[in-house]
Amino acid sequence: MARVRTGVRALSAVLAAVLGATLAGCSSTGGKRAEERAKAAAQGHAAVDTPRWTFAMVTHSGDGDTFWDIVQNGAKQAAVKDNIKFLYAHDVEGNKQAQDVQAMIDQKVDGLIVTLAKPDAMKDVVAKAKVAGIPVITVNSGSEESKAFGALTHIGQDETIAGEAVGDELNKRGKKKAVCVLHEQGNVGHEQRCAGVRKTFKGDLQNLYVEGTNMPNVQSSIEAKLQSDKDIDAVVTLGAPFAPTAVKAAQQAGSKAEVDTFDLNAKVAESLQDGSLGFAVDQQPYLQGYEAVDLLWLYKYNADVLGGGRPVLTGPQIITKDDAKALADYTKRGTR
Repeated sequence: MARVRTGVRALSAVLAAVLGATLAGCSSTGGKRAEERAKAAAQGHAAVDTPRWTFAMVTHSGDGDTFWDIVQNGAKQAAVKDNIKFLYAHDVEGNKQAQDVQAMIDQKVDGLIVTLAKPDAMKDVVAKAKVAGIPVITVNSGSEESKAFGALTHIGQDETIAGEAVGDELNKRGKKKAVCVLHEQGNVGHEQRCAGVRKTFKGDLQNLYVEGTNMPNVQSSIEAKLQSDKDIDAVVTLGAPFAPTAVKAAQQAGSKAEVDTFDLNAKVAESLQDGSLGFAVDQQPYLQGYEAVDLLWLYKYNADVLGGGRPVLTGPQIITKDDAKALADYTKRGTR
């Protein structure tokens, strides 16, 4: 066995030498330049020499939503790499979100990233951006409206398909009666999620509307629902921050209903591992932020557009206890 290990070490040394020589030989064709760019990006410096454009992201996020922290982490990382000045604004109210977009247009930003959770409120201002010559990419919500509104492409998951995946998973788990908890009224993506669940779930599904900006209200509403109907065996929340609250509500109600959720964060990963949550649906928010900035840069630099008129999908992916351990480190650093 000692000879085998010695032989392996020798072979590894030869391969390393060959690889080093190969990289050196490729430097004249871009190999060295690629290495330098990767090193620069890792050190927080731009990996390109394009102009310092300004891109703005305006979302429908409420305060303290960890999902949007992950989206921003992706966008900021891509912005560093692409030599982009990155601006961010958010408001849960559609009209106020539109005002934030208008403010970015007035600042003459070079690119816009917006969500269309309330498409009616956003339609006119997105059109104004197009008239002003500002390219727009939509993310997360509004895949059905994105192209009609004039966006270059949409990055996110198809909410209906994601809901259908949840319905299928509930069937696999033998669930018979579920509650879909909607924490933001008027959000078309949330309605699509619950509608998707209803489409494939063979059991009974009821919608429960709660005041998402008031977590005690969320808990009391879910608790009251579970107390009034002991047959409910599954609760589906539409955002990671609401999953722990639903778990507490089930405990207080003395319910054995399984809590499942859309989206992933560090707390959800922990809860999946300890069994207090059944499964989660990951749409990879880091990727939504990163790709949105990167694709705007590619459009400005090279007139590239991905999607071919169709959304660029980042999900859904069903995450279970078996998957959560492998993703735990990523959730802790804020990238999953």
